[in-house]
Parts: sequence; structure tokens; C-alpha cells
Amino acid sequence: MKRKLALASVLFIGMAVGLHAQDVRTDPDKKKTRVDLLYADEAQADKFARPDVQLLIGSVKLRHDSMYMYCDTAYIYEKSNSVEAFSNVRMEQGDTLFIYGDYLYYDGTSQIAMLRRNVRMINRNTKLTTDSLNYDRILNLGYYFDGGTLTDEQNVLTSNWGEYSPATKIAVFNHDVDLTNPKFVLTSDTLRYSTESKVATILGPSNIVSEQNHIYSERGIYNTVNEQAELLDRSVLTNQGKRLTGDSLFYDRLRGYGEAFDHVQMNDTVNRNMLTGDYCYYNELAGNAFATRRAVAIDYSQGDSLYIHGDTLRLFTFDLNTDSVYRVMRAYHKVRVYRTDVQAVCDSLVYNSKDSCMTMYTDPVLWHDTQQLLGEEIKIYLKSGTINWAHIINQALTVERMDSVHYNQVSGKEMKAFFVDGDMRQVDVNGSVMLIYYPVEEKDTTLIGLNYAEGGFLRMFLMQRRMEKGMFIGKANGTMYPMSQIPADKLRLPSYVWFDYLRPRNKEDIFDWRGKRAGDELPKSDRRQTSPENLHIRRTGN
Repeated sequence: MKRKLALASVLFIGMAVGLHAQDVRTDPDKKKTRVDLLYADEAQADKFARPDVQLLIGSVKLRHDSMYMYCDTAYIYEKSNSVEAFSNVRMEQGDTLFIYGDYLYYDGTSQIAMLRRNVRMINRNTKLTTDSLNYDRILNLGYYFDGGTLTDEQNVLTSNWGEYSPATKIAVFNHDVDLTNPKFVLTSDTLRYSTESKVATILGPSNIVSEQNHIYSERGIYNTVNEQAELLDRSVLTNQGKRLTGDSLFYDRLRGYGEAFDHVQMNDTVNRNMLTGDYCYYNELAGNAFATRRAVAIDYSQGDSLYIHGDTLRLFTFDLNTDSVYRVMRAYHKVRVYRTDVQAVCDSLVYNSKDSCMTMYTDPVLWHDTQQLLGEEIKIYLKSGTINWAHIINQALTVERMDSVHYNQVSGKEMKAFFVDGDMRQVDVNGSVMLIYYPVEEKDTTLIGLNYAEGGFLRMFLMQRRMEKGMFIGKANGTMYPMSQIPADKLRLPSYVWFDYLRPRNKEDIFDWRGKRAGDELPKSDRRQTSPENLHIRRTGN
């Protein structure tokens, strides 16, 4: 209610000012001062032909209220209380406002001055130059309509149409607006500018271009002194192939960082990846970024996009501006990953572009078609944007679903899975290996029986994403059970668990975190895990 009353008060005051200006111009009782002649070398008049006109020649000096006018030659029209001035025209109001031109027509009733040719309006350190300027003394407003330039200590502004108020120090520009600063150039359709604060208010499609970056905005403010911008309406900040977009942006050019809020996208068009979320921070000097609130990292370099979601995403760049530059991305907590051929969940994740390795920490689970892999820690090594091989460390388990009852299962201390063209082709399992495997008929894939085996090292081969054969290297023992004679305690390994209920189903499902059911967690291990939040602390300073 207070905001509405305040707005109403502002509108009322604005209407009152406008009505007052209108009254002064239309009601002769409101303002009756005449234009007075103070000095001229020579005065001429023809009382018969033009009785209300005086011709003034040489060093002419006139006054209307607090405004003084100078010229070489002038006509005073007493009836209309107006003046025409020629050559070396100068208007002075106090010690702060000076207007120059070759020609002046001044109406003492409306108090509007029209100056033409070589016009300059000077207000302290601000200078407005144009060929045609109208100055309204009542509103204390000068405006041009055929091109003009405004210059202050900081910037040079040009446009087809503009206005400037010496009282408020505010200028408004329209059509082909160009603000030139030693460090950047701002071009716009509509711009408001304060010669006092040096703040430009963007009111239409605008571009701010420097050697380092490019800003596009249709609404916002840009401080040309401290080079800070507050931008709205899906503004865009571009820097070396990276585009930061949001419903609103804050950017500090001197400190080299930007913040975006709501429906944010930070798109790296060079490396073909993207960060999204409802908040994103980007430091262009260090190459670091931070995203949260529905944060997603998207890699679209291989056509089939990979989506990684976590509560928080951080991107760090090392050896910037060298041939050895590399990046580290950290995601935590409640991480969910989706691509059509692979899905994963874990508590936290680190990707290092130096060795193209993505490491998943704390209860990681990885799915590839009908294959499920899990352990205490999973390392995925990428090549050309696809999985090359994966290393499952400690309490490793892989499960392949044959049907709703029967599952191929392998457990061991560690496991290495190798891929060809994105398909898993070989799995090596090491340490306390246990195997449940269902051979199938080649013709109709009918299950033949259950092969239970134990050993120290197992190598498996897959074809068309199905286990084809396996062999133990070294000492092993096993038993083959016909389908009708499988003991109930042999259907599942001790570490068996099927986490299909955790699996992300599509790119939208990555936002729906589902924790493990009670009893499905991995037993606690004495193996010490490295926390991804503590990686690179010495190098990043975080």
C-alpha cells in the first residue's frame, strides 16, 4: 500500500509540474516579464512599417529573467516578446549553463529557445554539440532531433535524438545510440545516462563490447566508472566462447566475474558443454564457475548429451592460457547422471579433463543397458566423449538381469570393465571372486542352468551387451546346477542387490533423488576414501 501511495505521489507531482509549465505558457498573468535590451552598439526601428520590431547591431546583450543572451545582431519583437539573434550567439544562465550557436529564436512567453548551426550546450564538465537544439527554460531541458554528441569526463555519447537536463544531469538518447568509453563501446536503441553518476540505464536492445567480452541486454543498468552491470530480461554475457544467460545478471568487469539468477545457462560453445541452474557464478579471469539450485552439467560434444545433476556443481580451470590447460568439475551431493546408453547415481563426483577420468564417490551405482555395476568407488575413463573403461574399487558387484527372477552376478574386491564403441566387451574381476552365471541356448536364449563358481581372478567377455563367456585364471572351483535343481541359497550372491528403483529414467528424472532402501547399503569398509570436496584445495584456495 505504501508503494502504491508513493507511486501516486510521484505521478501527482509530475502532473503538477507539467500543469505548472502549461499554465506559465498559456496564462499571461502567470509570467509577464519581457525580454530586455541591456546593450547594443546601434539600434534601429521603423515605427511605420514594423512598429513593434527593433534591429540591434553590434555587441548585443539581452536579458530575460535570469537568462542572458549575447549576439552580433538581433531583432526584438515586442508584441510577441521574442528575439531572433544572429552570429556568435551565446546564452548564459548563472555560472553553470552556457549555450552557443550561429542562430537563436527565443520566445519569451513559452521560454523556449531554438538554436541552429554549430550549437554547443555546456553544463560544467558536460558538453552537448549538435546543429539543432531546442532549450526549454521552464523544464530546464535541452533536446536535439537531427543527431548530436554528449561528452563528459568519462564517456562520449552520440544518437539521432536526445535530450539533456542540466538540473538533474540526466540525458535520454534514442535511435543509433553509441556510448564510447576507452575500455568498451555500448550501442543501443534507447539509453538513459547520468552525467553525474556515469550510470547508463539500458531501455532497449543494447550491446556492450570490449576486448574481453560482449554483453547483450534489453533492460538494466551499467556503471561506466566501476564497470558493474545489473541486467534483466534474459541478458547474455559472452567471453571466449562461453555464454552466461539468466533472467537477471550481475557483472563486474574489473573483478572479472558474473552472477546469473533463475533459468541460468552457462554454455561453453568451444568445448560443447553447459552448466544450468537457478544460480550460477562465473569468474572469467580464473575460468572457474559455480552452479546450484537445480544445477545440471550437460556435455553435448558427442551428439548424445550427458546430463549430470547435483546439489552443487563447481568448475575449476588450471594452467589457464597455456597449452596444458585442463579443467576439474566437482558435483555434490545427491548426484544423478543420465545419458541414453549409461546412467549413474552417487553422493559426489569429480571429473578431470587432464586424464578424462570421472570418479564417483560414496555408494556409486552405474547402469549400462541391462548391466548394473557398483562398488565403494567407481572411476570412468572417457575417450572421445564415450566410456573407454571403468574401474570399480572395493566391494565390486556387477549384476545383469536375465528375467524377473534370474540375474547373472559377479562380485570381487575390484573390477575393470572395458568398452568398445560405447558397449561393454570385457570385464576383469580380481580378489575373492564369486560368480553366478546362467548359460543360454543359442537358438532361443533359453536358460540352461546356473553356474556357481569362486576364484581369485575372472575374465568375462560380452557380446551385444550380454555375457557370452567367462574364464577363471588360476585356482577356481564351481558347480553347475540344472534349472530345476538350483538351491534357493544359490540364486543370489551375499552382496547381491538390484538398484533398478534408483536408476534415472530420463533427463528430467535426474532431479528426483531416491535414496537406498534400508538394508541395501554397502557394508562399511576400512578403506579410506578421498572426499571430492577436498580435492585441489591447495591449488584452488577453496
